[in-house]
Amino acid sequence: MISKQELELARKTLDFAKAEGAQACRVVLNKSESNILDSLCGELDKISHCLDRSLSLSLFIDGKYASFSTNRLEEKELADFTKSCAAITRMLEQDPCRKLPERERCCEEAQSGLELELYDPEYETLDEQKRKSLALQYCLDMKQRTEGYRIISEEGEYCDSEFDSISLDSQGLFCRHRETSFEYASEVTVEGEDGTKSSSYWWTSSSRLKELAYKEIGQIALRRAVSSLGAGSIKGGKYRMVVDSNVASKLLTPLLNALNGFSLQQNNSFLMDSLGQKVFSEKMNLVDRPHIKGESGSRLFDSEGVRTKDMDIIRNGIVNTYFINTYIAEKTGFEPTVEDSTRVQLLPYPEQGLSLEEILQRCGEGILVSGFNGGNSNSATGDFSYGVEGFEFKDGKIGKPVSGMLITGNFIDLWKHLLYAGADYRPCMSKLIPSLAFEDVSFSGE
Repeated sequence: MISKQELELARKTLDFAKAEGAQACRVVLNKSESNILDSLCGELDKISHCLDRSLSLSLFIDGKYASFSTNRLEEKELADFTKSCAAITRMLEQDPCRKLPERERCCEEAQSGLELELYDPEYETLDEQKRKSLALQYCLDMKQRTEGYRIISEEGEYCDSEFDSISLDSQGLFCRHRETSFEYASEVTVEGEDGTKSSSYWWTSSSRLKELAYKEIGQIALRRAVSSLGAGSIKGGKYRMVVDSNVASKLLTPLLNALNGFSLQQNNSFLMDSLGQKVFSEKMNLVDRPHIKGESGSRLFDSEGVRTKDMDIIRNGIVNTYFINTYIAEKTGFEPTVEDSTRVQLLPYPEQGLSLEEILQRCGEGILVSGFNGGNSNSATGDFSYGVEGFEFKDGKIGKPVSGMLITGNFIDLWKHLLYAGADYRPCMSKLIPSLAFEDVSFSGE
């Protein structure tokens, strides 16, 4: 996707930077294309075609650092752009912690961008007619017979995209990442016999078109919407909480943010001084697996060009790593790792793995959370408050739909009370988090 001419311009930009006195520099060239087809009630509603191309330039001059970007990729304009960027960089204060990562930490394996098998050549065969067929062939039949409800609307969205990125620096770095993505989503609104309305969605994605299992997406969204008709709050108190894998990452992302070097350096993390400490339940095992072939989100290198690798983030409740880039390592004295997590996976507990149904059976009774509605969390303390919706369950069986309730607590305390982690994560999601179960979670309701 990135042409030889564009790559040559990126290389020349490095030369321009050196000529302007940069002791070190990095260039990242990104190019993407996406096609989005929206449908409404089985008919094509809107078509969008997006193209994007950008070059970012990082300059290290006389102990000073700055980063810039442009989408004007012509040689003379890039030369003028680099000259202006160098002049601006010299106006800044020195920051001796800014530097390129050591060369031995950088990736050398990502030469074609195809190593992780994330690019589907079938993308190049798609035309307007085929995309229209993909967008409409599995829309709901709005005239289908229903019992106890009627379908008000279905909004569908089909999207395919291509992304290509090349990173270069003055130390000889060359890394490339290419991938395609195919996505389909459906949101369905229904009305019950009593006039109450409910809506829900479902979606899927894949890096390969043939693996996009979206035939039943509309039907799943419909079942979810119907099951939520008549939802209301129940009596507040402490319940066992089961969280559906579709939304479970909501409870994990704040932990990853708290392990990020920027949060630690700014004293804005509830996991300060946690490295090597047992903070969570011994049932909790969180790993990073960035090299899963064929699954979108896998990467061989981070934004600095540093090589990614398999990592134990949390093992038996013990924090094993922080995410520390070169700058934060210099600022804090921590050993550098990678800038961020890539393809996080929470391992099953018990190890043989459980389905959502088996987790409900083991928990007996409580509240199954299938969605979050607003709320917030405090990154410094770990306290949180989230609106939730879902279902009450008893004897392991799903019952009354629930909405308008609030869960409150602290993330460290919550994960200390982890009961089960399933084996049902969705590969199409950026974080591979299965269905979860916790005990003694505070719910506010009636």
